[in-house]
Amino acid sequence: MFTGDAQCTANFVFTDDAHRVYVGYAAHCAGTGDSNDINGCTTRSLAMGTPVTFGTGAGLLTSGTTTGSGRLVYSSWHTMQARHEKSAIRCAYNDFALVRVDAASVGKVNPSMPKTGGPVGLDTDGVPVGSTLYTYGASSMKLGGNGSARTARKTATEGSGWEHVVRGGTGIPGDSGSGYLGPDGRAVGVLSTLAFGLSGTSNGVGDLSRELAYAQAHAGISGLRLVPGTVRFHTS
Repeated sequence: MFTGDAQCTANFVFTDDAHRVYVGYAAHCAGTGDSNDINGCTTRSLAMGTPVTFGTGAGLLTSGTTTGSGRLVYSSWHTMQARHEKSAIRCAYNDFALVRVDAASVGKVNPSMPKTGGPVGLDTDGVPVGSTLYTYGASSMKLGGNGSARTARKTATEGSGWEHVVRGGTGIPGDSGSGYLGPDGRAVGVLSTLAFGLSGTSNGVGDLSRELAYAQAHAGISGLRLVPGTVRFHTS
């Protein structure tokens, strides 16, 4: 998903009572700060209505093929700033946005996670430390310009449940926004951050059930909900 000069990876598909179609990614994908500006209550973003294009096959030497288009219609960062959010935890970890797919592109949308299928639903009770998570990233920094499926292991929970820390199969810039499935195929989270430490690299994955609940309460989209995949979840 390309927003201005920024690129991210789509996560899941959503719909509403009017049967409109939305694709999720991370709010920071439309942010105008630098890579260190991750506080959603202070970092500025592009305006609602900003065009977003969908593409495939982007690489270091090619912009790939444009496959669809939409417009930014919800950003947790915009919403928290407009509501003068006071929770430091939400400001730090609520990193979720929705792009409404243009009518001409809706027919090209499929809600299934590439390679693994799913999601089978929304995870609402969290996943324990040690769980294997499944994701798919499409950063153009990868050789060949193609997306790739990865597995990761949850190593910690932070922010009172708002973030899952994962290691292994680390997401890189351009993978931000990608979705994570739990061992049972339910949608767990959205890739938000990349961290480097003495023990190696890790990713911060925002808890989708909390981020979606916030959007349902404040986005003004009636009946906003996750769309299950049409392909059976499988790990082999």
